[in-house]
Amino acid sequence: MEPNRIRDVLVGKTYYIRTFGCQMNLHDSERVSGLLDSFGCLEAASPEGADIVVFMTCCVREAADQRLYGQCSSMKSLPPSPSGHRVIAVGGCIAQRDGEGLLTNVDNVDVIFGTHSLGHVAELIARSFEDGSRQVFTPEDVQDEATSLPWHRAVSYHAWVPIMTGCNNFCSYCIVPYVRGREKSRTIEEVVDEVGGLVRAGVREVTLLGQNVNSFGRDRYGHPRFAELLRQVGDTGIERIRFTSSHPKDLLPETIDAMAEVPSVMPQLHLAVQSGSTRILKEMNRRYTREQYLDLIDRIRDRIPGIALSTDIIVGFPGETEEDFLETLSLAQTVGYAQAFTFIYSRREGTPAARIEDPTPREVIQNRFDRLVKVIEGTAYDFNQQALGRTIPVLVEGFSKKDSHMLQGKSPKNQTVHAPLPEGWTPEDVVGHIVDVEVDRARTWYLSGTVAGEPR
Repeated sequence: MEPNRIRDVLVGKTYYIRTFGCQMNLHDSERVSGLLDSFGCLEAASPEGADIVVFMTCCVREAADQRLYGQCSSMKSLPPSPSGHRVIAVGGCIAQRDGEGLLTNVDNVDVIFGTHSLGHVAELIARSFEDGSRQVFTPEDVQDEATSLPWHRAVSYHAWVPIMTGCNNFCSYCIVPYVRGREKSRTIEEVVDEVGGLVRAGVREVTLLGQNVNSFGRDRYGHPRFAELLRQVGDTGIERIRFTSSHPKDLLPETIDAMAEVPSVMPQLHLAVQSGSTRILKEMNRRYTREQYLDLIDRIRDRIPGIALSTDIIVGFPGETEEDFLETLSLAQTVGYAQAFTFIYSRREGTPAARIEDPTPREVIQNRFDRLVKVIEGTAYDFNQQALGRTIPVLVEGFSKKDSHMLQGKSPKNQTVHAPLPEGWTPEDVVGHIVDVEVDRARTWYLSGTVAGEPR
């Protein structure tokens, strides 16, 4: 379909995008939004006011499938859209995995597009509007350059910047390599140019995205060049750099050095361990041992004292024993994580781990999960106590949902920070700006205090 024809069909239509899953999905949603904007569509505040509803999906855990089915089913009870015809589209990892088969599970979906085909979304939706057909496009051998698509960022001060797509690790529990494909790195020059443009546009913070940023460049240059990328991105003048995800087996000494030496790289690292048991790590195909992970933590802390460490941990991997779990528990206590994302293992068809039988009762797994959560709550609380009495720079993101006069933002260590809006200040004075906050209260998941000085 010609672009002018697509615009004729879509101009004036309203759209709403709901995103599930990882930061890469958030970035993909911003690109889909930008593409629809470019054809004259208008963003709606809710599904009720939208002619186009897009679900960007994740399939890492089984609950994601049920959540999608529930969301699609709820669309049936909505009042008619502004145009009288609503198109429902599903993208992301579930769409890539299931393709046309998704049509049998959700009978009111009109468009399905995969992780490699964002650039075709507008055309697929326009075709569905034009003749009422159900459109499916989930090729595995086509890689849209999503970074070249128009961009509708959710906020002006932060940007997601993908540096690579895909994954080569094939952890035995993970479906991501099957729905995102193999690793494909952008050039260093392309990423640096993009960040430089963002700086000129007023962006204060970027998050570099990849399923494993530590292997950035291996496919293109023959060896990882993530450390070099960090240094060059730091030279653009960007004030804050974060990145995710970071695989322990590929975190090189030169990357740790770059993190320590580039002032704009924030003192925070998400380093997924998944398990504290070497036996389970081998079953997971993680390719490092408990001892190697803890040695890596020591080396990181030696170069970056006070760094905030976060992680992912899976409880109940098939065959996990109480001894294995106790090793995970002790590792979490030893590391002293500032934050952890804890999950009960979710069986994913098509992954090697899905073939492993496990007789462990669900109540045993739940008990282990609850014990781990208590340990993480303790380490997070202890970590936050270090901020008491200190003045820290906070990038203000908005206001607390519970109190519209309470600022909410992030510290360099990615801690959530609250502070009352000073008298005479307006939201425009502070959102997207950095303010110093004197911390007088430290809880498990947040810090609070008072603003000291002017926003900058």
